[in-house]
Amino acid sequence: MNTLHDTQLSMLDLVAVREGGTVAEALAIARDTARHVEQLGFTRYWLAEHHNMPGIASSATAVLVGYIAGATSRIRAGSGGIMLPNHAPLVVAEAFGTLAEIYPGRIDLGLGRAPGTDQMTMRALRRDRIETEADFPRAVSELQQLLGPRLPDQKVVAVPGNGTEVPIWLLGSSLFSARLAAERGLPYSFASHFAPAMLLQAIEIYRRNFRPSAKLDKPYVMIGVPVIAAPTFT
Repeated sequence: MNTLHDTQLSMLDLVAVREGGTVAEALAIARDTARHVEQLGFTRYWLAEHHNMPGIASSATAVLVGYIAGATSRIRAGSGGIMLPNHAPLVVAEAFGTLAEIYPGRIDLGLGRAPGTDQMTMRALRRDRIETEADFPRAVSELQQLLGPRLPDQKVVAVPGNGTEVPIWLLGSSLFSARLAAERGLPYSFASHFAPAMLLQAIEIYRRNFRPSAKLDKPYVMIGVPVIAAPTFT
């Protein structure tokens, strides 16, 4: 069993706009926080996609991933996650493929299947598109192909993106993505800050059903937990 000493620590940032503050200040705080946790030895700094929320400035997630990667030198920057139903896989592949070319070996692509917003904004993002349960696995497959080596008969190619092999993570707060990540042999991140009661069941399903892949030979799990930190004085 892993101990706290050998557990990797990462940070998820929604880029909160403080009361009385501005978006520009929130972005600067995110930049400075990323630099700080990089110095502390954190492994990843992820940004979450949310829309139409006045207190959250992380809607243009891919742009922010580049901002954080450009402000740091070692820590991995990524999405926690890109809400795939809101985007065409080709657009995601081109954006994160571009980031991977600028910051090789430092970009992660975490994918979620929720809209990350309210229904009115969801319609504004997707226009007339109606999502079905089968769409997310299909979109993940499309992204894997677009970021992988070009196939001989492949007509649509992500440029940049093709061949970058940006690491894909599946995110979830239910059991759906746990099963899909296990089936695809992908790393899995569970949002236990949303659904703590389902954490152990989701991890157990993921580990029990995991199929090794070219990307991953054994299960790899990341857990999202809320943390409040402050200086300790003695």
